[in-house]
Amino acid sequence: MLDFILLLIFSYLLGSIPFGYLITKLKKGTDIRKVGSGSIGGTNVARALGFKWGLLVGILDLLKGVIPVSLAIYSFHFNEWQIIGVALVAVLGHIFPVWLKFKGGKGVATVFGALAAIFGWKIFLIWILGWVVVLAIFQIMSFTNLLLVTFLPLIFLTVFFSIPYFVFGLLIVGLVWWSHRENVKRIIEEREPKFKIK
Repeated sequence: MLDFILLLIFSYLLGSIPFGYLITKLKKGTDIRKVGSGSIGGTNVARALGFKWGLLVGILDLLKGVIPVSLAIYSFHFNEWQIIGVALVAVLGHIFPVWLKFKGGKGVATVFGALAAIFGWKIFLIWILGWVVVLAIFQIMSFTNLLLVTFLPLIFLTVFFSIPYFVFGLLIVGLVWWSHRENVKRIIEEREPKFKIK
């Protein structure tokens, strides 16, 4: 139990590191929260600093999910309920970082990191290919993320036959849709910026 509690703490603290904020501040002296959508995630950093910096932030935010969930699965051999607890706390850390008064990013990259550890590389690769295809078609990052995340509970139920992961999927859908509430409003009003893949 102590291992689980310590990993939960580690997962939250790692998830709460605001890489987008820190990198933009160090690189440009700018508060990323006052640029574009105000998000500290990779998409907004790409708008402020360019694609390579946005990609770097995206990878770092991805690792927030990969590292603690991989530890839960492969090092500590936790059960599924404990694994989803670790994954969920990492995502909560990203969305509600203690260092930025609990106002962070949208959580998607960290969710994808957790999925990479849970899915395994083969299923995760299919997931990412699907994400790229949807993004190429609609060219709206937030819509793509919301659409893919919405299918998570169904995937966990039909592919993994797992009630704990199904519950995790439902919680993630709720969290990600909540964190994207302003994006949803802009999508409805057709004001959401497009993200073109070059």
